[in-house]
Amino acid sequence: MDKEQLKKAIEAILFTLGEAVEIKRLSKALDVSEKDIRQAIDEMTEEMSSEQRGITIIELDDSFQMCTKKDAYEYLLKIVSIPREGRLTDSQLEVLSIIAYKQPVTKLEIENIRGVNTDYIVNRLVELGLVAECGRLEAPGRPYLFGTTTEFLRRFGLKNIDELPEIDTEKAEIFKMEAESEAGFSADNPVDVDI
Repeated sequence: MDKEQLKKAIEAILFTLGEAVEIKRLSKALDVSEKDIRQAIDEMTEEMSSEQRGITIIELDDSFQMCTKKDAYEYLLKIVSIPREGRLTDSQLEVLSIIAYKQPVTKLEIENIRGVNTDYIVNRLVELGLVAECGRLEAPGRPYLFGTTTEFLRRFGLKNIDELPEIDTEKAEIFKMEAESEAGFSADNPVDVDI
């Protein structure tokens, strides 16, 4: 293994493991002498220093670890202080799918389908930029209409709404019957669920 390949391998190992790795372990894994490992790491540390990179390699009791340079630490503090977008909950996904397939749609229509209040969920989807107000319904009270956004398309890898998967009407009917059964509805007392 030439020196450049060795440095590449060491960098990959230290980056991926994210912890201190003993020089003996590196030597054994890469089938080179400890002296060659130390020389390669010395060169890598020098290169990282001269290139003004944000990382370096430190030595800890005959082990090496890739770390952030002290002068770049402030950027780590900034990034961790910004809340992550995170995953959508099942309830959020359910409301988002109703909006995507029935848009433009009012909160009342969503609530009629779900059977529960959706104010918080719709507001959260608006905050996340996946849903937006897209007008008002010409009806008493003029309720807001909601639809999906370009951020929704980007996040779900769609060019436009026409690329949404088609709803399997047979499966939808089965889900509707299961939901009615679980909720205690019967043919004598049906539930009105639009899918």
